[in-house]
Amino acid sequence: MQRKIFVLNGPNLNTLGTRKPEIYGAETLADVEARVRRRAQALGLEIEFFQSNHEGEIVEKIQQARTQAAGIVINPAAYTHTSVAIHDALEYAERPTVEVHISNVHAREPFRHHSYVSPIANVVIAGAGTLGYELALEWLANHLNPTHSA
Repeated sequence: MQRKIFVLNGPNLNTLGTRKPEIYGAETLADVEARVRRRAQALGLEIEFFQSNHEGEIVEKIQQARTQAAGIVINPAAYTHTSVAIHDALEYAERPTVEVHISNVHAREPFRHHSYVSPIANVVIAGAGTLGYELALEWLANHLNPTHSA
């Protein structure tokens, strides 16, 4: 069984650690990737970690998941609230998907309350900080192998 998980990150996540640390924390995206890789290894998963500020690149990576990944963890960032293209790509990919947000988007500005990704996602994790990525991997490990105990 394929155990590769795509961990996809949208715009501005490359600025983690310096952009609004009171909301997003002090960890950099490299810190997050290192944590996620360690957790994935412990769960017997392989990850491909990807970040882009360009919607089309994210769409192409999601499309690749259809044949190259067993599941998707996605923090679409601002594209959460605007991208029908990402919604459609996730629908096409037909892979178990966990939507992750570092902050609690529902406690923020009203425009952040709507997600084009949530209707496609199997699970939504918001407000758990960067731990949300690890929780997403836990869910995928259990979903892909229901007898797995984390």
